[in-house]
Amino acid sequence: MIALVAAALLLGLWGAWRSFAPQPANAREQLRAQAGRIATLEQQNATLARSDQISRQANADLQATLAERDEEIAGLRADVAFYERFVGATGQRHGLAVHDLRLEPQGDPQLWHFVATLTQNLNRGAVSSGHLQLALEVTDGRSMRRLDWNVLRQQAGAAEVAYSFRYFQQVEGDIVLPRGLKPVRVIARLLPATGAPVEQSFTWSAATAPAGAAGG
Repeated sequence: MIALVAAALLLGLWGAWRSFAPQPANAREQLRAQAGRIATLEQQNATLARSDQISRQANADLQATLAERDEEIAGLRADVAFYERFVGATGQRHGLAVHDLRLEPQGDPQLWHFVATLTQNLNRGAVSSGHLQLALEVTDGRSMRRLDWNVLRQQAGAAEVAYSFRYFQQVEGDIVLPRGLKPVRVIARLLPATGAPVEQSFTWSAATAPAGAAGG
């Protein structure tokens, strides 16, 4: 009986303490709230980092674009200055000529794209028309020889590049360099509709060097 009374007394005291003692905060809920806060802060931090990365990349792209535009504008200004002198009243008079010739590789080491700038201001206002063809002086390490337009175009009777302009024009096309040959010189041959042919030569190194050119 004494033991039962003691046990009942202990249970009563424990129940009273549970009922009237101050309740601690729910630790599990606190942990969940803190975990949610951490996740939110981490997401915000990741968003800010990504935004900063995008801003930096956009700024780098903008700077690159501006540099390209500055280079393009400088080239155009130089071209305009040249052509103003060329067609102006004080410009020197020149007959039909190849003012500039440049070639660029097209991935395949045998395939080259050429752009030729043709000029004339001797007959002011007159239209110059005709055709352009190229030839190459090449070496195989032992001797030099010349490859004509049909060989460079890999076609017998290949059509030449037509031109028609008053003061200047750019014309372009492709040529194929046979394997095992080293080009030394490029010959540009103009065949006007009236008058004698005009032939000019350019070293291969000069023709393939990077350079800016424009026509109109």
